[in-house]
Amino acid sequence: MGKIILRLDRVMSDRKMSLNELSARVGVSNVNLSKIKTGKISAIRFSTLEAICEVLDCQPGDILEYDKNAVNEK
Repeated sequence: MGKIILRLDRVMSDRKMSLNELSARVGVSNVNLSKIKTGKISAIRFSTLEAICEVLDCQPGDILEYDKNAVNEK
């Protein structure tokens, strides 16, 4: 079984946006955004994903990627 890989760091870098700025604009704590950025989460609320996409002017597929060959660590 594959796994979902989070690419928030790449999109933030492309937009030249810091974690602090994204946190302030999205209304999510730095800690929670950092967990999303590093892939240390098991779920994300659609409302959070929508807010991130709005601020970064991107699509969910820009942030989320499915790799069928990756091993899902538990």
